[in-house]
Amino acid sequence: MNHRHRLLELLVERSLRLGDFTLASGARSSYYIDARRTTMCAEGQALVGRLGLHALRQSGLEPDWVGGLTMGADPVAYAMAHRSWTDRPVINAFSVRKQAKGHGTGNRIEGGLPTGARVMVVEDSLTSGSSSLRAVDALRDHGAEILGVFTLVDREGGGESLLRETAGLRLIRLFTARELLGFAGHEMADPVNPEA
Repeated sequence: MNHRHRLLELLVERSLRLGDFTLASGARSSYYIDARRTTMCAEGQALVGRLGLHALRQSGLEPDWVGGLTMGADPVAYAMAHRSWTDRPVINAFSVRKQAKGHGTGNRIEGGLPTGARVMVVEDSLTSGSSSLRAVDALRDHGAEILGVFTLVDREGGGESLLRETAGLRLIRLFTARELLGFAGHEMADPVNPEA
């Protein structure tokens, strides 16, 4: 079994949930992808690091840093950074808080991200793209150069178009929700709300 197939299997086994859900975007969906259940397990970390880093290298975008809004982006970014230690060049990771801390250094961006860094925003799953844009805005305010957005799973809910049209950013994805649902034996008419 190849690594991509195994990660798809893990995402379906551990992360795909069927039911009635409200997404972060406010949209209703008959499925939910709790990617953290995969990205926070040891095997998932290894596979996300290997495949995510490979996808970045294949894209030709060459970031020096990866990260995004805490908490979904954190294990994805850390796995890719860790893998880069053995598959150089090294890419470091950062986290973007939803708001600046009210104590200590008051940082909104953690991990020592320098001004002018070439970064790739990462997500565990992407629907509308609004979470990615919040991270992009914080990073641009910090002085980072955003090269694109990487997501483990694209729910195909308009996020790719929003990122391209609003921020001029390219999306790199490992999987689509359609792939996960198809692997699990479920058909869907609409990627965001399959029962629509």
